[in-house]
Amino acid sequence: MSNRQCASRRPSCASRDRLQAAAVVVRAQSSSAPSGALAQELSSRRPGRMSRIARMVMLAAAARAWRPLVRRAGRLRPLSARPSARGVALELRSLKDSAAVVKAHVQARGGSDDAIASVDAAVALNAQRAALQKDRDAALATRKKLSGTIGKAMKNGEDVDALKAEVAEAGVIADAASEKMEAIEVEATTLLNALPNTLADITPEGRDESDNVVLREWGAELRKVGEYQWHDDLAAGLQGFDPEAAQRVSGARFAVLKGGVARLERALANYFLDTHLRNGYEEISSPLLVSRSALEGTGQLPKFEDDLFRVANHKVRGEDAFLIPTSEVPLTNFWRGETLQEKDLPIRMVAHTPCFRAEAGSYGRDTRGLIRQHQFGKVELVKVVCPENADAEADALLEDAESLLKALELPYRAVQLCAGDVGFSAQRCVDLEVWLPGQQEYREVSSCSAMGDFQARRMNLRYKPAPSPEDKKPRPRFPCTMNGSGLAIGRALVAVLENHQNADGSVSVPEVLRPYLGGLEVLSK
Repeated sequence: MSNRQCASRRPSCASRDRLQAAAVVVRAQSSSAPSGALAQELSSRRPGRMSRIARMVMLAAAARAWRPLVRRAGRLRPLSARPSARGVALELRSLKDSAAVVKAHVQARGGSDDAIASVDAAVALNAQRAALQKDRDAALATRKKLSGTIGKAMKNGEDVDALKAEVAEAGVIADAASEKMEAIEVEATTLLNALPNTLADITPEGRDESDNVVLREWGAELRKVGEYQWHDDLAAGLQGFDPEAAQRVSGARFAVLKGGVARLERALANYFLDTHLRNGYEEISSPLLVSRSALEGTGQLPKFEDDLFRVANHKVRGEDAFLIPTSEVPLTNFWRGETLQEKDLPIRMVAHTPCFRAEAGSYGRDTRGLIRQHQFGKVELVKVVCPENADAEADALLEDAESLLKALELPYRAVQLCAGDVGFSAQRCVDLEVWLPGQQEYREVSSCSAMGDFQARRMNLRYKPAPSPEDKKPRPRFPCTMNGSGLAIGRALVAVLENHQNADGSVSVPEVLRPYLGGLEVLSK
């Protein structure tokens, strides 16, 4: 049975034997035996016979035992009543026909009443623009017709003053309509650009990260459970972490790494890049400064400007300039406004860059160590693909990121983000969360997102399909984009330090990293 078929089963349809087995598991996990009237009731029954109360107790226990299993299996099944957005395009000309679907998806994301109402507002503005266009076109047609009439009348020596007045009036009407159209289009486009992407059917319902769904876990038996050192203490003990120096130079949320810890960070980046190159990605060295329109294309703007670092004394083609929050921005925008050929796809890119984030909404959170920094290194994977291959390519991208964690022997879990936690530009997203013994919890080390054609539309990126017998002159289409961390270097370093720590404060170097460290097996003082 396929995973999708298995996931479509509801626990209420499970067999009685499986429910009873689940109840036995719960009973075996409990250290206390049934007591009081219920114990007497259970013991007094003949084998194979059970009272109504006892059956209810066992069914309730079975349901509790099934809950984690259901949480995993159910993720492949549409978990809400929201309509499917398959085939829906976020564009003004078709928004009227899909308004109900778009509003349902904004609501599923936890959008405000104003955000939901903005869909209807954009539709109304587009209708006004269409009416004005009719008025303008009618006025231009009148002016054109009268201009021809004036020429003939002048040849015949007739008075044309009245006709000229009509032409002038038609011109005024056309110009006024054009001016209003431009203003309305700007307003409608602003509303449209503030709308998040529609959700994939696979994205489950939920309000926040507490409703996310664990898809799978790997390396649970490798987890260090108990009291273990944090990464910053380990790195400091190895004389490789100097937060005071970073504070003097740059302030809070920056780090200075030295010696073996700095080498380990570089080894991680090089290993990640080499692995992705073997998997068919092309390495890119990209700019770290991008324009406002580039950030609008990938969806960081206009909503998340407070999380960006703007460069006050520099412009990019007259636009505001920003430090990149992720290399997704320059990599995805390389073909902005271009029309590619189908033979050019898929495009698979990988880049290692520093990333810069103001973290405006995280004041007071994760202030210790390297977990949340204003500047951090990241290896990013970006793909531009044909729509029919998008799901397979997204799955492959996720697998490429997961393979790194397995090779580093880092326990992790894959988590499907719910509707209320999926990023603005994404249709669906899976986070990879690595186990950190110091915190005794899982923390995100990669986020792999599929965008559909959302970014391509914002960037006006198209591709021309190859001709076929059925369609000899195909029209250009929008490709699909996707991206994922492969991996975040800082958090991967944290995970290696904490998961491979030894009792004496040294850190064992994962086998796959040793060639990048001259064969070094252990980091020690």
